[in-house]
Amino acid sequence: MPRRAVRLFGCISLVILVLAAFGLPPTSPAQEKAKEKAPARAVKRLPERPAPTVANYVYGTESERQKFDFWQAKSDTPTPVVLLIHGGGWVNGDKAGFGKTMIDPFLKEGISVASINYRFIAQAMEQGVRPPVKACLHDAARALQTIRSKAIEWNVDPSRVGATGGSAGACTSLWLALRDDLADPTSGDPIARQSSRLTCAAVTGAQTSLDPTQLREWIPNAVYGGHAFGFAEKGRSRADEFDLLIQKREEVLPWIREYSPIELVTSDDPPLFLDYPNQKTPPEIGRQEPDPTHSAMYGVAFAEKMKAAGVEVVVSYPGSVDTTYGSVTTFLIRKLKP
Repeated sequence: MPRRAVRLFGCISLVILVLAAFGLPPTSPAQEKAKEKAPARAVKRLPERPAPTVANYVYGTESERQKFDFWQAKSDTPTPVVLLIHGGGWVNGDKAGFGKTMIDPFLKEGISVASINYRFIAQAMEQGVRPPVKACLHDAARALQTIRSKAIEWNVDPSRVGATGGSAGACTSLWLALRDDLADPTSGDPIARQSSRLTCAAVTGAQTSLDPTQLREWIPNAVYGGHAFGFAEKGRSRADEFDLLIQKREEVLPWIREYSPIELVTSDDPPLFLDYPNQKTPPEIGRQEPDPTHSAMYGVAFAEKMKAAGVEVVVSYPGSVDTTYGSVTTFLIRKLKP
């Protein structure tokens, strides 16, 4: 072999050995060229938002996720508050997902804002919370009670608090609005003595029931809710979780009655606005839906019980868009401002 070829072979071998030592496979010029042509992986950017007055305020000790951000509206008098509760099926999502388009309209109207994180289903199951959805919902209540406990310091009016969110965040908002007050006047904990009730709620894509039998009557292809009651497991689909919920319904019925919003409706409940902007066809009971988890059928069936109890409820979706308030934001502003 010519001396130049020997040197070249030796250099190539040395490069291969160095790459192997670091666990890096050698690449050919063709592979490098292919890399250059490959599209860059999209990075999901968080929306732009104003700097919070108070960031990552800790309201609990069970999880790193028990924090919220608070924006104080400029006002000489105590302000209402809107609680932002993110969606994600109680399995993902973050308080940073709410951007300026959601926050600024309230601040401009003199309404303070708080965006909360809460424990996920998986964390609740690891901690032995039964049912796991209890952790998600009670965390939201604790965050709300914490904000009320800071009323003087943060210049907020504890008697005017609304909530909003999408999907699981919407279901949580409805639960807060409808559930009996969690306040314990005799507690030694000043936060626990605060009310957990809402003045109003306006939500998007809300699940109003977690009862599998009821849901299959409304929406035959419904599959949402099994994970809320502990039927989640690695490798198990949402449909599999729902099937288990149906099988075990009688066993978990007390939980369904405690955490399903429609079970909690009473005549003293606050006004509600339910928006289903992605509804493709007019909702019809007993018909399969393209998106059964966010179907307007949830709202239509729920509204019947609300109206029977004499409580104001607005359900809006394409083909039946509300014109009185027009949007979630407008509803909250009009209900919360004096």
